[in-house]
Amino acid sequence: MSNASLHGAERRDWHVYKFGGSSVGTPGRLPRVLSLITEAQRPITVVVSALGDTTDWLISAARAAASGDSAGSSAELARVQSLAATIASTVLEGSVLTAQQATVDQLLAPIERLLTGVELTRECTPATLDEVVSVGERISSELVARALTARGVRALAVDARTFLVTDETAGSARVDIEASRAKLAPLVSGWEGVVPIITGFIARSHQGRTTTLGRNGSDYTATLLSWLLGARHVTVWTDVPGVMTADPALVRDAYPVPRMTYAEALELAHFGTRMFHPRTMIPLLESGAALHIRSTTEPQAPGTRIDAEGNPDPHRPTSVTSLERLALIHIESLRPTLSEPLGLRVLQALEAAQVTVWGGTLSALAPSISVVVPQAQAQKAHAVLEAALRAERDRHEVRVPPPHSPVTLVTLVAESMGHRPNVAGRFFHALGNVGVNVRAILQGASSRSVSCAVDAEDTAVAVRTVHSAFNLNETEINVLLVGKGTVGGRLLSQLAENTKTLQARHGVALRLVGVVDSRRALFDPTGIPPAEAGKRLAELSPGSASPPDVVPLLDRLSRLSVPVLVDCTAADGIETLYAAAFRRGIHVVAANKKPLARPWKESEALHALSREQFRAWHYETTVGASLPVIETLKNLVRTGDRVERIEGCFSGSLGYICHALMDGVPLSQAVRTARANGYTEPHPRDDLSGLDVARKALILARELGLELDLEDIAVEPLVPREHLDVEEPEAFLRSLTSLDADVSAQVARYRAAGRNLRYLAQILPHAPGGPRVKVGPVAVDAEHPATGLKGAEALVSFFTDRYREFPLIVRGAGAGGDVTAAGVLADILRLAQNVRGRR
Repeated sequence: MSNASLHGAERRDWHVYKFGGSSVGTPGRLPRVLSLITEAQRPITVVVSALGDTTDWLISAARAAASGDSAGSSAELARVQSLAATIASTVLEGSVLTAQQATVDQLLAPIERLLTGVELTRECTPATLDEVVSVGERISSELVARALTARGVRALAVDARTFLVTDETAGSARVDIEASRAKLAPLVSGWEGVVPIITGFIARSHQGRTTTLGRNGSDYTATLLSWLLGARHVTVWTDVPGVMTADPALVRDAYPVPRMTYAEALELAHFGTRMFHPRTMIPLLESGAALHIRSTTEPQAPGTRIDAEGNPDPHRPTSVTSLERLALIHIESLRPTLSEPLGLRVLQALEAAQVTVWGGTLSALAPSISVVVPQAQAQKAHAVLEAALRAERDRHEVRVPPPHSPVTLVTLVAESMGHRPNVAGRFFHALGNVGVNVRAILQGASSRSVSCAVDAEDTAVAVRTVHSAFNLNETEINVLLVGKGTVGGRLLSQLAENTKTLQARHGVALRLVGVVDSRRALFDPTGIPPAEAGKRLAELSPGSASPPDVVPLLDRLSRLSVPVLVDCTAADGIETLYAAAFRRGIHVVAANKKPLARPWKESEALHALSREQFRAWHYETTVGASLPVIETLKNLVRTGDRVERIEGCFSGSLGYICHALMDGVPLSQAVRTARANGYTEPHPRDDLSGLDVARKALILARELGLELDLEDIAVEPLVPREHLDVEEPEAFLRSLTSLDADVSAQVARYRAAGRNLRYLAQILPHAPGGPRVKVGPVAVDAEHPATGLKGAEALVSFFTDRYREFPLIVRGAGAGGDVTAAGVLADILRLAQNVRGRR
């Protein structure tokens, strides 16, 4: 406790409460305020703000009067009077209510006369405005004191102008602490046994004129009072549950920071957090009092405690601020050195012109710098700098390009930054990983914050990304699932079974927010329990469009953190949906091969779009279901290995069919069973034609950089081509019975020769005459790796410089809803880990 606090008052453990305008001026909340005061430990002083929007209305009344609009001025005063009457009627009645209304009239009468003078002179000076707006807190103080008294709590309305002494600065006066202490001392003795209800925001100058304390003035009054009284605790009651980890309007998962230091609060104040003003913190720094931010509507919540110690937890949460409507001005030096440090001259010029500088790359010896200024002052700042650097500009030594706007200053504030490595690295890695373009890295003297300027359109994704990287125990992934067939249905089941485990063990919070089938679309940004998704979707009426238009859902999905479109369809033309997703900042996870098998230029353009937008496109399941075929090939290429040949049975469905044929099962029955088990494409013709394997081979060939198209692949179907013209799947299956005898006879000949029927793909990137890819049925001998395949197994062999003698083989279940869904889920988790980065 400060030794400079009031002598005598030190012996009393004062507590200071402060209630904001929304707490006292919103209908229904004042009774809660009165209860909090009644239940509080004594002795207590209470600081109150003006009711609701009263201060804004009083300012509007003064401006209207200054413009000669007497009717407008009177209307604004009437709003003040009406709100005061409305709030009073919720806590007072009878003669006490009448007395309060008379007090309001008495307080407003001189303001009405003052505004009449303003109307006549057409001028409202800052000093006059201070007098006008002071009436708001005085009304509030009288009302709360009278309401407490009516409830049996002795209370006293106290005008802070009786003890707070300031200089003559209108609008943002400076307090004379010693003079204020001297005036307060004789008043305190009269507060014995009563609750003083003190006006916030207002004071009186040495010359006796009404002054105001500026932004967050009532908070400043409360912390000043705590300093003067020697109080150890100040509680600011507001309409939020504490200092939030981010703006809840941008980050749905923002939550209160339980503890922070004075220094962290000062950093937040500097970077635009409306809850704080640096002057509010000064009395706390002097006195050592703790400041609590708590919610009037959630009084049971602990809120945020601000003191010298802060939070000792090394993993304590941090705050992310976003200061918007700014402009970035870049000043470039075209010479290694100038006669004077460039940064110093820039700052001096802007300060002289009274341009606010929120931050910048302000190293005085830097050859070029950037500064962030309010967007409204951008053109003025640009003109000031052009004039200040005119000589250097004329000699072509300095360039001052036009301002870049609008930008947002995104700042991470945390005391822990100075105690843990790689905080800044994680900050910029997180932003870069989601494609946010950092326009400037802004430096400060403190190790408690790191800032950067980003384009205004990237504000939401930047804040959410940084918040997720530093404040969440898990990475939240929001999934829109398109396709609820075999694979999509199994994916929903796996999500239902594994969501809690993924969150607890792997730090990934998977939220299903949408499901789309061929007739209906369901979307709920708050999340859909995967186990209920099918039922909820079925309850919807089919839309007029079939399939539904998914693009409007992408707009909603893009506003969520880490949005992912998951494609479990086999639909044609869905590449346009991928493009729309990438342009909206949405990642794509797909089990659909068709977009990857589009003509080379189209497929490459889609890949380029995903890279340009910094969106992931994962499609491991398009070759080998859940087997790591594509990632294995990518790693070989990344590490510089030379792939000589890729060979294998790429299709689990054809592998199953071939294995059944070798066991003596007729062709038509083998295909029908494979389809019933979910191994085949929706139309088994795509498997038996070799088209599905050809697409897979094409995908792998393109991963090698081969500019091939589907027609470049030599394809031999498993069945005669004339059978492939049957459009209806069931009719197609029936047509296969005519082939049963011939196929069984051919398989018997293979068995007799010691061979096995397999449907192979072969990719030869360096074949004479150019790359060659072929797929078709082959009778392999007993030495071939594919001979041992059973059921729906798939196999891919990579022959490379490093794996020349013994190929690198990937083998396992290559078809089926469960394994493919597991592969899709693995792709989603890989995306989550990439977004999460290093913790």
